[in-house]
Amino acid sequence: MGNLYDDDVMVWAAQQARLLRAGQWSLLDVENIAEEIQDVAKSEKRELRHRLAILVEHLIKWQWQPTHRGSSWLTTIRIQRIDIEKLLLKVPSLRATLDSELADAVWRDAVILAVREAECQGLPDCSPWSLELVLTTGFLPNGDDDDQI
Repeated sequence: MGNLYDDDVMVWAAQQARLLRAGQWSLLDVENIAEEIQDVAKSEKRELRHRLAILVEHLIKWQWQPTHRGSSWLTTIRIQRIDIEKLLLKVPSLRATLDSELADAVWRDAVILAVREAECQGLPDCSPWSLELVLTTGFLPNGDDDDQI
């Protein structure tokens, strides 16, 4: 049997929180606490990338499958934009990650989702939209405006 961190991270976390609040510094599992703190940042980045991929997937479907457009796609686009903005307000330093490297990764993820979910074909290798445009309220490909639809 390993240590509590390896056996049940939830019980370990509650224990470490109690120790912190009680000021029992010498009993803290410092190495694993540091690892968990680093993982928080990784988790926030993963959430941003995932939400952006879902948003871009639906923008892809909107552009490449105009005959299948529906209110559920618009709802997903709007919800993802709102949730991404909430995440960026909660973790402002994530804005610095909105770069071309993230844009490329998001595009690849979104294409995989769009091909799998909607069988979209003939997609370009690179995104035709910047992340700034993708996050712009009201933007839809092909000149549509989601506030008008």
